[in-house]
Formats: sequence, C-alpha cells, structure tokens
Amino acid sequence: MSRDARRAERLAAALDARLPAGEAGPLLRKAFPDHWSFLLGELALYSFLLLVLTGIWLTLFFNPEMHEVVYDGPYAPLRGVRMSAAFDSTLHISFEVRGGLLARQAHHWAALVFAAAIGTHLLRIFFTGAFRRPRELNWIIGLTLFVLALAEGFAGYSLPDDLLSGTGLRIAQGIMLSLPVVGTYVAFFAFGGQYPGHDIITRLYPVHILLLPGVLIALVSVHLVLVFHLKHTQWRGPGHTNRNAVGKPFFPQFTASSGGLTIIVFGVLTLLSGLAQVNPVWKYGPYRPDQDSTGSQPDWYVGFLEGALRLVPPWETNLAGHTIMWNVLLPAVVLPGLLFAALYVYPFVEQRLTGEWQREQHLCDRPRERPVRTGLGVAGVVFYGVLLLAGGNDVIAQTFRISVNALTWVLRAALVVLPLLAFLLTRWLCRALTEAERERLEKGVPTGEIRQSVTGGYGSGHEPVGSFRPGAPRKPLTGARTGRPARTPRGPARRDR
Repeated sequence: MSRDARRAERLAAALDARLPAGEAGPLLRKAFPDHWSFLLGELALYSFLLLVLTGIWLTLFFNPEMHEVVYDGPYAPLRGVRMSAAFDSTLHISFEVRGGLLARQAHHWAALVFAAAIGTHLLRIFFTGAFRRPRELNWIIGLTLFVLALAEGFAGYSLPDDLLSGTGLRIAQGIMLSLPVVGTYVAFFAFGGQYPGHDIITRLYPVHILLLPGVLIALVSVHLVLVFHLKHTQWRGPGHTNRNAVGKPFFPQFTASSGGLTIIVFGVLTLLSGLAQVNPVWKYGPYRPDQDSTGSQPDWYVGFLEGALRLVPPWETNLAGHTIMWNVLLPAVVLPGLLFAALYVYPFVEQRLTGEWQREQHLCDRPRERPVRTGLGVAGVVFYGVLLLAGGNDVIAQTFRISVNALTWVLRAALVVLPLLAFLLTRWLCRALTEAERERLEKGVPTGEIRQSVTGGYGSGHEPVGSFRPGAPRKPLTGARTGRPARTPRGPARRDR
C-alpha cells in the first residue's frame, strides 16, 4: 500500500471515529429522479439561500427607526423632505452604499422567485398526488412554508416605510380592525397606539430578520430530512415501482447538477437585479397618513387579497354595540382561512374517499388520471387568477377606458362562474385524454393504410404501440405498478425496502 493510500485510510478512520462518516455511503448513492418538475423545490431552496445572504448584508445598513429626520442625501427631489429614519436609511442603501441598490433589488427579486417556486412546487405535488401516504406531514410543512413566505414577504415589503408600503400597512390595520371584539386591541398592540403609531417598523424588523427566517430555516431543514428519509416520488416507467427509486445518485451526478442550478439561479437573479428595476421607493416618497399612492399594487403573492377586498360589496352589521365589517372580514380573514384549511386537510380527505390511506404511494399520478383532483386544482388556479386580476381593476379600467364599476361586477360574476366552468372542462378533458389512450392501446397506432376486409368493408390499418414515454403507463386506467428494479443510464436504482 502506498504512502498516500495509508494516509487516506488513516484520515477515513479518524473521521469515522468522530463522525458518522461510514454511514454516509448509502446516503451518497441515494437516487434522485431526473425530471425537470423535481427542480421546482430546488429553485425555492436556492432563492431562499440568496435571500438569506442579501438579507444579512442589508441588515448592516438598515435603520428600523420611526423618528423623523430631514433628508439631505444625493437624491435631489427628496432633499429637505421630512421622513422616517427607516426610509432615510433605505435611500442611503440605494444611492450611497456601494452595491446597495443591486443588493436591495436582488433581495426583492429573490423573494418573488422564492414565493413563486414554493407555489409552483406545491401545484406539482398536488396535481401528481405526491402528498399521499407517507408524505402528508411534508405536505403540511410545505404549505406552512408558503404561508410563512407570504408573511415574510409582506413584512420585508413594509420595512422601507415608503408611500406604497405604508398603504399596505394601512390595509393591514383595517384588516385587524375588522376582527370582531378584539380588532381594536390587536391594532393598538401591533402599531403601538393610534394609527400609524411609532412602533410598527421596529416590531416588524425583528420579525422579518429573526423570527420568521428562523422558523423558515427550521422547517426547510425538516422538509429536506423527510425527503431523504421517505425518498422521492417518481414517474411510472420500466423498473419504477413502489419499492425503489430510479435516477441519478446524490453524489456526484445530482450534486454536480444541483450546484450548476445554484449558480444559474444566483446569476439570473443578479442579472434581473441589475437590469430590471423593482420597488423604486424614491419614486413613491415617504409615507404620510394623509396621502395614498395612485394605482398602488402589492406584490403578486398578496394580490389575491387585494382583489378579494375590492370585489366584496360594502356590507356591515351592527350587533350588540359592535360593527362587523363583512366587506373586510370575509375577503381578508375568512376566505384565506378557509382556503388554506381546505389545502391542509385535502390529502387526508382524498385518501379516505379513495381508500388509498391504507398503503404507501411512491409513484406519481399523471393529472389526466385523476380528473376530479385535476379539475379542483385548475378551478383553484382560475379562482386565484380572477382575484389577482381584480386586484388591479382600477389600472385595467384606466388602461382600457372602461367603467371600473362595470369591470368589478364582471369580475364578481367571473369569480363564481369561471372556476366551475374550469372544473367541468378540465374533468371532461382528462377523461377524454384517458379514453383516447385506452383506445390507442387496444387498437394500436394508425398506420395510414386503408385495408379491405373479406366482406368488402374498409378500415384503417393499425400497429401495436412500440414507444414508451416516461410517466405514461402502458395501461392508463389500471396504472400498472409492477416490474423489477432496474438500472438506468443516469444512475443506479436504489432499493429502499
């Protein structure tokens, strides 16, 4: 044995004596499915990593104080204007700190991509049925991550104390006041007194940089541990069964591709930060309670709340000396609560109704094979899209020179009719596609030849299906899930049980 080999052996023995290095072998060969849809979760992870890095850098220069100062910085249009120290420090970062504007915009773009990647990842899990046993807990964790990402984004969006973010805080205060009985107490506690108070920014700041990031990091860690423990779901195909996972091993193939994706995400977000302006707070100016920005729109991930607030009529009820503002309580509190509650319990309800809760499911469904689930998912997306569109009804009405009241009534009707139509159309389309596949498998692929039978009739020639597309079962209605584990060109299959 050479000297280098002996040194390597001693080093491995030393590491194994102090760390579970010897147990890492099976972990490094763990198989990861090689399909683009499984990268959505990684996009969320790497954008979150950039969020943490840029957020740490921005905390070195941001001042979360509400006391007033007079701006005397390089931006001439605001020179001499009274503003909060938080807004003054935001301008300082944007115009005086080297690379400050790039870091601010990278932080904002990463937040937008983070929320979008989590939402798209949840849609992939929902439509493919990857939330079924034994992954119900991971679905709950992922959904909680999405809720926390929305809260974290709103908190960071509000910190600069500009006119646009202040308008959002004003809406948040109205939502707090809509809570029956306790609303005024909640608003006074959050804002430190009568609106706008003097404590909201100083209280949002530790929530944004400590509390919510800490919970997010903890949940992401648990989520990744469960992914490794339960193994990935995979599309049906030759050698893909409920007892194995086929794909690229974690090291070195998956590690290399994942590292490349990290660099791409960082590069694209940095390029966006340098070329695409986002959240130019200096154009909005500092927040003043007596002013409101024209055409103010929130970030897309809370746009559905804005749309819901604009669509509900001004209903109020006086009950036992308390005024219940249904036009705020229903769209901003009840609607989101019911929506996320339905998402939390959906995996358990579906598995009970279908009887699948009794066995583990490691193979993904194609959306067409589950017409009801797919129809519900598309209806939910359409419902969200109508609300998002309603959040900009004033801008749409001004752009196309139409009545904002007429547009509001059209969107109210669309909120009820379009999701129902989307469900029915999607369910019909899924069943039609499944029936077409069954006919193709039974009769074969048309060859284009016309043949005459012995009785004198004519018919088109068919040949058996010879090609196989990954994810498409040979028997779409029965969902064949048998077969022996096999090795693929991308990496070895790993038998987990």
